[in-house]
Amino acid sequence: MNNTFGHRLKVTTFGASHAGEVGIMLEGIPKGIRLTADMFAADLDRRRPSLRGETTRHEADIPTIEGLDTDSRTADTPIRITFRNDNTRTADYSHLASHPRPSHADLVQRRKYGQEYNLAGGGMASGRMTVALVAAGVVAKQIIKDMSFSTRLAEVSGDSNSDHFETIIADVARRGDSVGGVIECRVSGVLPLLGEPFFDSAESVIAHILFSIPAVKGVEFGDGFEGTKRLGSERNDRIIDSEGHTLTNNEGGINGGITNGNDIHLRVAIKPTPSITLAQDTYNFEHKSIEPLTIGGRHDACIARRATVVVEAAVAIALADLYLRTL
Repeated sequence: MNNTFGHRLKVTTFGASHAGEVGIMLEGIPKGIRLTADMFAADLDRRRPSLRGETTRHEADIPTIEGLDTDSRTADTPIRITFRNDNTRTADYSHLASHPRPSHADLVQRRKYGQEYNLAGGGMASGRMTVALVAAGVVAKQIIKDMSFSTRLAEVSGDSNSDHFETIIADVARRGDSVGGVIECRVSGVLPLLGEPFFDSAESVIAHILFSIPAVKGVEFGDGFEGTKRLGSERNDRIIDSEGHTLTNNEGGINGGITNGNDIHLRVAIKPTPSITLAQDTYNFEHKSIEPLTIGGRHDACIARRATVVVEAAVAIALADLYLRTL
């Protein structure tokens, strides 16, 4: 089962959490971009679980890249990047077909794609799929090399003090629960005039791919919802030079759907993972009654922490697609 995003840079995901592999197909990449496995290591390491409260599922995540020429450069063919799934425990998910997780995609995926759909690990709705998105982001950054990214975990459970994050997550993990967070992404060196005024506005394209990341429940640009609490005279970004730079950046670098040359600034809300070990009363379709559900498997207590690089990758893919539309 595949899903495709993009107009000029087309990104297609395939595979599933407990399938033999997950991967991404990239079409429309300019010729001559050199890609080697070591170029992916830094971003893949940012996604890799390593801290308390993170999943104990560990995969090698060594990319296999197909479609390059003999000098490891892009040519006129699509690029296919795959990752093996070797550390799976499918039995942990066998009961979820009849007793689906609350707030998860188990029920809707099975109803949409049929009883044979493999729910193990969450199927296509699993965070495992984001390894392919991170790989695509690495390629996208090679297309928009003049743009630089600064992405961080800004809040955990409403707390913005990063010194508290690990303690909060570790405590939640000990209790078998989960917690959400907010990721902040800033992009500098953005070319002006990317995006269109309406359906293909820069915000629309970026938000489109951001909402494909499992657990994303909100996206705001600039001062977002906080801006609704201020007067126009207080929050308007006043132009200070002939290039269009502004004194403030409450619009998040985008006016009328078009980038204005200032930094793009956005925040992404990541919900607490539904996969918790605390028992939850929810409907059992086999027994036709509400019963306690205990979930096995290996899950993060705060998926927002490892999702920072995923958010960055998604924004890079969107901007690379918008940039290629201008050529």
